[in-house]
Amino acid sequence: MKVSKNYNNKELTLTVEGRVDTITSKDLDKEINAELGNFDSLIMDFTDLEYISSAGLRVLITTQKKLKAENIPLVIKNVNDTVNEIFRMSGFNKILKIE
Repeated sequence: MKVSKNYNNKELTLTVEGRVDTITSKDLDKEINAELGNFDSLIMDFTDLEYISSAGLRVLITTQKKLKAENIPLVIKNVNDTVNEIFRMSGFNKILKIE
């Protein structure tokens, strides 16, 4: 997994590539937590995300809860068919804002 960070004023875009699984989900969580307080909007670009496991989904839902408490929007963009199916089957497509 590779995570790239790009700021546009106070909007942070995290581009996540590869796989978010049991091993890499901890790294994604650390990347997000390291930036908390530095942004007022978070976009996660999944253009090159191949797979996300339940551990990765846990990171997303935990992040959403933290951000919601601060009224900070989280938007997930550019989800491929494979990852979209995982979101659909898990019901996360109804919980997360996916564009």
